[in-house]
Amino acid sequence: MENITENQKKEYEAYIKQITPTHNTVVNVAKAFAVGGTICLIGQILLTVFQNQGMDKEIAGAWTLVCLIALTVLLTGFNVFSKIVKFGGAGALVPITGFANSVAAPAIEYKKEGQVFGIGCKIFTISGPVILYGIFSSFVLGVGYLILQWLGWIS
Repeated sequence: MENITENQKKEYEAYIKQITPTHNTVVNVAKAFAVGGTICLIGQILLTVFQNQGMDKEIAGAWTLVCLIALTVLLTGFNVFSKIVKFGGAGALVPITGFANSVAAPAIEYKKEGQVFGIGCKIFTISGPVILYGIFSSFVLGVGYLILQWLGWIS
């Protein structure tokens, strides 16, 4: 193996420092806050509009989620949501809009491979593990709850 000189190490470290992107945490947090807050504001406006139309809180909340998901899927399809994510980072990815994007994006990307092997398979790339984990953890918690009931520790 070849010996690396101190000068080569310094040159390499300088090169790495030059090509490594720098991030301003305060600016990134502010962008995420603004984007996430805007998504929440849109959701609150939708919720208020639906409630003012006479819907109760639960039904209005369900319609709000449906509208946010549909809007996200449309924006993903028109390649706008990726620009919002690039700007706002976690502010766009954490709410339900991020999950809707993660389901729609692979389906759109692989549509050229056909309805079954493209869209049908790739749509579950992200949502499949989430759904599987949700069902499995619900089962485990349900069994634990049943055991605690049999033991008489909870009623």
